[in-house]
Amino acid sequence: MAPVGRLRNVVLDCEDPRQLGTFYRHLIGGELEIEAEEEEGDWVVLTVPGGPRLCFQAAPGHRPPDWPHAESGSQQAHLDLDVGPAVQDIERAEERVLALGAKPLDVDDDNGERDFRVYADPAGHPFCLCRIGAD
Repeated sequence: MAPVGRLRNVVLDCEDPRQLGTFYRHLIGGELEIEAEEEEGDWVVLTVPGGPRLCFQAAPGHRPPDWPHAESGSQQAHLDLDVGPAVQDIERAEERVLALGAKPLDVDDDNGERDFRVYADPAGHPFCLCRIGAD
């Protein structure tokens, strides 16, 4: 069966699309653009080569998810980012994301036994730094 369509965008609601778009540009690369019809910056697009676009939409009064308590009615979605095969790769990535403004949510990696750590972007959306090859 053929798919209905292909993934074009992953969209994150936030208070400040430009600020969050800049955070993710530093985190995963790509080119940041403001859609021509959205001069006020309430829709910002990050185009990443080889992947879907990551978009940031202004949502006044945005309330971030309450990780990991989905039962509280907060919207839950997160991104997994492969950073390398070793615990040291996650540690180096952690330094960078914290410097960019991320906040740690769940970084206890059980002395290197767990293959991911959880952070929040500046608008409160959770994302994970993962060791490549770990599922």
